[in-house]
Amino acid sequence: MFTITQPDTQPSDHIQHQINNKTKPLGALGQLEAVALQLALIQQTEKIEIMHPHLLVFAGDHGIAQHGLSIAPSEVTAQMVANFLAGGAAINCFCRTNDMALKVIDAGIKVEPEDHPNLVKQRLGHGTEDFSQYAAMTESTVLHALQYGADVVEKLNQKSCNLVGFGEMGIGNTSSAAAIMAALLNIPADECVGRGTGIDDQQLQRKVDLITQALDLHAERLSDPLSILASVGGFEIAQIVGGMLKAAENKMTVLVDGFISTAAAMLAVSMYPEANHYFIYCHCSEESGHQRMLQHLNATPLLSLGLRLGEGTGAALALPLLRSACCFYNEMASFEDAGVTV
Repeated sequence: MFTITQPDTQPSDHIQHQINNKTKPLGALGQLEAVALQLALIQQTEKIEIMHPHLLVFAGDHGIAQHGLSIAPSEVTAQMVANFLAGGAAINCFCRTNDMALKVIDAGIKVEPEDHPNLVKQRLGHGTEDFSQYAAMTESTVLHALQYGADVVEKLNQKSCNLVGFGEMGIGNTSSAAAIMAALLNIPADECVGRGTGIDDQQLQRKVDLITQALDLHAERLSDPLSILASVGGFEIAQIVGGMLKAAENKMTVLVDGFISTAAAMLAVSMYPEANHYFIYCHCSEESGHQRMLQHLNATPLLSLGLRLGEGTGAALALPLLRSACCFYNEMASFEDAGVTV
């Protein structure tokens, strides 16, 4: 479905030499140096730059939310989508602050929102099925979701966007992400399940029990990423996977947010390992299991701020670090240019 190749690594030594020869001690800019190297390899240009960055928030509802596994009912998904479109959420604040365009994608929430210039409607239904009892969706729906996500990113790419961040909104989607993690890593649910936005002990145990039930129910169909998405995924997660893979195919930089977006990244990398070269993991969230996900992906997150909100907030907050990496790579003097002898 996608054709993804890793960046050409032949210029690596030249790029690293440029970084090492800046007027600083070797390695003194830490992770920013790794980011500059990654961006330079992705872009394959002498000057690296971020053009027309976008944050995409994919929203979808989840049938499993009917069991009260969150601090909020499913109706809050639509209410938060309205808040995004009105400009009142945290992600709106961070995108405005960091000059990042924001689009909201209705992947299939329970209540269809009214039209808005910043809303893209790619509805796959009124939320997924309860995956503790049924498959969340059909594999045909998964394929449609991947294409929908790819279409959004392709349109951005055609408008010269070369960096896209992925966020999400969907009551119950930490349950889906935890189930995806458990299926991909073949580990028990209780090693993946966290408190989401702040559930109590009783809700936490119910969440573990229902995800364990779902993993047992779908055990024979958890053999590949598409089947995992169909069995326990979410409409928004599936579209994020498609968007991430299209971005990698187009050699765009991908900003991966928190627990749910990283679950999508795990699926994407499981399908196309080369895609991981284009992914920058923005932060380590407070959600239980996220650090283990990052370790599995061999990823070093840029930030650790105790975030547990989602929405793409970590991705938007990381953007200034990427801009700083571009600036030092492009503009910082070399020892020779500055007449500094070491």
